Amino acid sequence: MEIYFLILLILSMAFALGSGYPVAFALPGAAIFTIGTAALCGYLFAGNVDAFFHSGGPSQWLTAGVTNLRGVYWEVERDTLIAIPLFIFMGIMLQRSKIAEDLLVTMAQLFGPVPGGLGISVVLVGALLAATTGIVGATVVAMGLISLPAMLRNNYSTPLATGTIAASGTLGQIIPPSIVLIILADQLASATDQASTLRKALYKDATGEVSMPSVFDVTSTSAGEMFLGAFVPGLVLVGLYMAYILIFALLRPSAAPAVPYDGKFDRQFWSRVFLILVPPLTLIFLVLGSIIAGVATVNQAGAIGAAGALIMAGYRLPKKTKWTYAPALLALAALVAIAVALQRFNMNVKAIASSEDILGIWIGSIAAAVLLIALIWSGWRVFKLEDTLRGVMLETAKTTSLVFVILMGAAMLTAAFRAFGGEDLVREFLNSLPGGFWSQFIIVMAVIFILGFFLDFIEIAVVVVPIVAPILLADPGANVTAVWLGVMIGLNIQTSFLTPPFGFALFYLRGVAPAVVRTVQMYKGVIAFILLQLLALGVVGKFPELVNYLPNRVSYLSDTAPPPRNPKLQLCLEEYVGEKLTEGDELETAIARAKGLDLSVLPKDLAKDFSKAVTSAETAIAKLDEAFAVERTVAEAAIGYRPLQRTVRQIEKDIRRLEDELKDVRTRLSRLHGDDQQAAKSRLEGRQAELEAEIARMKAEIPAEWDSVHAEFAKLVQAEMKARQAYRRSADDAYEGAVETAAILKANRAFTELEQPLRDLRAVIEGKPEAEAEAVVNDLSKRFGKVEGADDVKKLLSKARRALKSKTPDKQKALALYDEAVAAYEAQKAWRGDAAERLGPELEAYVAVLSKTLGLRQQPRMPRELALYMASCMASHRDISLNF
Repeated sequence: MEIYFLILLILSMAFALGSGYPVAFALPGAAIFTIGTAALCGYLFAGNVDAFFHSGGPSQWLTAGVTNLRGVYWEVERDTLIAIPLFIFMGIMLQRSKIAEDLLVTMAQLFGPVPGGLGISVVLVGALLAATTGIVGATVVAMGLISLPAMLRNNYSTPLATGTIAASGTLGQIIPPSIVLIILADQLASATDQASTLRKALYKDATGEVSMPSVFDVTSTSAGEMFLGAFVPGLVLVGLYMAYILIFALLRPSAAPAVPYDGKFDRQFWSRVFLILVPPLTLIFLVLGSIIAGVATVNQAGAIGAAGALIMAGYRLPKKTKWTYAPALLALAALVAIAVALQRFNMNVKAIASSEDILGIWIGSIAAAVLLIALIWSGWRVFKLEDTLRGVMLETAKTTSLVFVILMGAAMLTAAFRAFGGEDLVREFLNSLPGGFWSQFIIVMAVIFILGFFLDFIEIAVVVVPIVAPILLADPGANVTAVWLGVMIGLNIQTSFLTPPFGFALFYLRGVAPAVVRTVQMYKGVIAFILLQLLALGVVGKFPELVNYLPNRVSYLSDTAPPPRNPKLQLCLEEYVGEKLTEGDELETAIARAKGLDLSVLPKDLAKDFSKAVTSAETAIAKLDEAFAVERTVAEAAIGYRPLQRTVRQIEKDIRRLEDELKDVRTRLSRLHGDDQQAAKSRLEGRQAELEAEIARMKAEIPAEWDSVHAEFAKLVQAEMKARQAYRRSADDAYEGAVETAAILKANRAFTELEQPLRDLRAVIEGKPEAEAEAVVNDLSKRFGKVEGADDVKKLLSKARRALKSKTPDKQKALALYDEAVAAYEAQKAWRGDAAERLGPELEAYVAVLSKTLGLRQQPRMPRELALYMASCMASHRDISLNF
């Protein structure tokens, strides 16, 4: 019966939306209506309000949406959505301050002489406004009012003109900062946790092992990563739009003619271009640059954008006087002063250690005060001029409230969808599709594209994504990243603004377009741009590096980059080392020189450890070659193994689905006891028998050779893993042994500086009370502990300290131990100086060579060259299904 209420839920939602009922109330209204109807039917026909729910009851599911929303968005750690009102404020403020109008006029004058120049200028302005405002309605309306009449006046094709304006206005949905990207990031953060659980269960079913290696786990995403990931695809889309317009203009010059500029391209013109273009570009740099550089979080970048928009409105709205640009110049000077202070001074108030630090704090404080004055000054101007600030705040509050009410309604709708088993139906449908991930992905993308004809982007993001994203992310065959999936969904959702009948960009443009422009012409004009969006979707799907590279690059070059020892990085790290080894023989030469060193000046144990480290370096190279050889063997064996594995895993997946249904049937049977339920019991028993027979039949379909083939292939995979682990152990031993020896010789100066305090210690032990002597001995012991290779002296001094500290202090024993410490010091002193002179430079050179290859795993952070290589290597999706 649950399926009927699921259908009722979808139909009631579609009816409410189709009748023009507000989205914010249509979503929760459909959920409440369907859950109430199911509870009423259960009470009337089964005597139990819980009867027609997949699990739980009406009260549980009515509160589930609100509970889930509160649990997700009211946590301190989940503050991503705070950025939404900040970016909305920024966009509305820039739109009210007529920045869009200035940009459109200037860019039209600049690109007009080029074939299709007006269209290209509209695309460029759309991209700039997308990176500053991100509000589709404001952008489309502004460009429709300013550019459309000019394009029609210059004999532009009406479909091309309207399509260009509508499509360019939607760029704000994919070019950051974008509200849809923030919402998608938040939804995907939850979906990643579910996907991780699903993948771990899949690994356990496939291998029988309880724990899954972390290298196979699903990686989450954030709004900052989504912004970075969407940046290049957004530029790709802008490039496709411009290329299309240019080609169209070249093929049909009469439909997109060049428009010569009547004025002169003199100094005054370029000054105007500079003043109009630089402030928005600076704001884009501050907002996106602060995120990319890791200086600010998305929320902080939103605050930067809101403040920047207020400053820009403060000089754009008033009439021009000599004080017009004063607040902006004050803010600019303050920012420069803050940047200089941060660069040159220690700005941590708690760590002030000198007068120079105090000077830096004063400079920063004064600059911050000046920036605050500039903001207040600009805000007062905007408040006084036509009450603009109040209007912007009201619009921001309305739009933000709308977003959050839709989020709550979508959470309730999703809860109702799950209440009637909708999530299980979707999962079973996707899992039953042949072809694995890509068939599932194409179906999901097609559904999202079709939903875009009827639903808004927020509804799609918060209703569809939580259901399908965990399934897609859990697939080990594709092993896609959450940021790539989010950008792909974002690109797809963007088409919802252009697809009739409910394409909002078309509605906005229709509202400001002259009567001569027919709606059919607008629909015709957006077709090409919808196809371009789908082309961009295909390009990004084919080349995931377009999405993944920039977030990886920023992450690996940041101060919080994962260390090279991170398990997820090892395969790419080994590929990097392998390439370095093939580029030259520097490492082999260094190993040969190290083997030829005269170690007789070193103590036997230290010489033995260093010799073992050199041998480990040779072993590491051999083991890496062995790992690559086994990897090639695995790849060759996978050609024949993979089709059989896919067949068996598909059968096993179907068996698990049937076993879940069988478990549910058995549970329902166990609850039927009365004679009046005999008919239902007979029906369930029949279904149980069918399922058991189907499961037995499917188990029989598993090829007989599967176990032996799988075991043989598993041995190859295990051999590769063993070779890689052997390489890692050998590489670590090689580097650690060499570093330890070099560090001991490098510590000679520190070791020598402790000679006199050690000599003076006898007098302290003999002449001072035990407590005072014990403190001096303890201090010197700690100082020796900080010197590499001086542990033997430290241990003897520690024993002497304990002899002085015992209940019955024994100075004679302490002095005897002290004499042993002096002897140990003299023994080290005898070889340290000679060894440092003869071996020190050679060992340091050897360690430097190792640190570029075998020693990379031991570095505290990745060198820049390695970080860039890792960003590129990790940007590709690596199939890990052979391990499942």
